[in-house]
Amino acid sequence: MSEFHGVFPYLVSPLDAEGRVRADVLGRLCDDLIKAGVHGLTPLGSTGEFAYLDAAQREAVVEATIEAAGGRVPVVAGVASTSTADAVAQARVYQQLGADGILAILEAYFPLKDAQVESYFRSIADAVDVPVVMYTNPQFQRSDLTLDVIARLSEHPRIRYIKDASTNTGRLLSILNRCGDQMRVFSASAHIPAAVMLIGGVGWMAGPACIAPRQSVQLYELCKAQRWDEALTLQRKLWRVNEAFATFNLAACIKAGLTLQGYDVGDPVPPQAALNAEERKAVEKVLAEIA
Repeated sequence: MSEFHGVFPYLVSPLDAEGRVRADVLGRLCDDLIKAGVHGLTPLGSTGEFAYLDAAQREAVVEATIEAAGGRVPVVAGVASTSTADAVAQARVYQQLGADGILAILEAYFPLKDAQVESYFRSIADAVDVPVVMYTNPQFQRSDLTLDVIARLSEHPRIRYIKDASTNTGRLLSILNRCGDQMRVFSASAHIPAAVMLIGGVGWMAGPACIAPRQSVQLYELCKAQRWDEALTLQRKLWRVNEAFATFNLAACIKAGLTLQGYDVGDPVPPQAALNAEERKAVEKVLAEIA
């Protein structure tokens, strides 16, 4: 079973006016990200607008990503649903397409108890033969993973990673302390990646890495080399991207940045709105500052 580490950009999902996936645009983006040194690709994360796509669109995004990667880096495909059966079906399809891992996301309408949350993630992991990354983002999700549930799920042979976007770095340290090597931690955009690497993280999965891949890879390499002064200097510079990311709609912000960089990724899926002219100028300014 391969080990995931490093920078995994959360890819956007480029769609044309008719809602068809722009596989050529996504393929070019994936190729450029790999050439920039990223360590993996994650379609259908939050920046991929998974909650706004239908099943055929999601499958097309995963298929295009896997084809573009061509085995050069692992592809960890996002699976999200309110239904366990649907999530399991998605995971099986993406593995059959060639995904190297599954990013498991729980969408919930009604609140769920710990046992039900645990059952959802365990069912996904039972259904596939590839590593599973659990993703929890309490800001957007109705049901969160508690530390007790995370500890129990870390005993599953395929649940090896977690991306926690709680903004609570102390919670990440608690996960590392409780689970040890059984659960490796990826940082999110909400955290400061250098700080997560310092406490034992293995990398980060985040939308901003789409528009700043080389800088993100450089930051990872500085952290791995324990050149913390240089890492923190670069981290402070890159944090401007995260501040913009937090100010605007996530997909709209990253899609605007990629459009400015020459990728015809289109607008976010309605009812989300594209950035206005003033907001686009703010993103353009950030990109110029970190270039």
